[in-house]
Amino acid sequence: MRIKLLLLLIVLEDYMLPCFSKQLFGIDCPGCGLQRSVAFLIRGDFVEAFKMYPAIYTLIPLALILITNRFITIKYYNNLVIALSISSVLLILTNYILKLLHLH
Repeated sequence: MRIKLLLLLIVLEDYMLPCFSKQLFGIDCPGCGLQRSVAFLIRGDFVEAFKMYPAIYTLIPLALILITNRFITIKYYNNLVIALSISSVLLILTNYILKLLHLH
């Protein structure tokens, strides 16, 4: 199982998409760091994943809830989606502003 995760990680790192915004304008976009954060999660480096892209920990549950609700009904689905969406947006914007100000 560990070997499969390592192979997946190697493949992910070899095929990460470059940031078009960063290439054109020289500044990060609000999504910069998401791919690397996923790679850190696969590696098991949860602190580095958070440092790279803090919203990863709200986006994953949000995605799981959205997908799961297609198959089974989740109680309080709307409340969960709203809470996780707002949290994700706030984390993404805060992280982006800190990157722009070079405080992060």
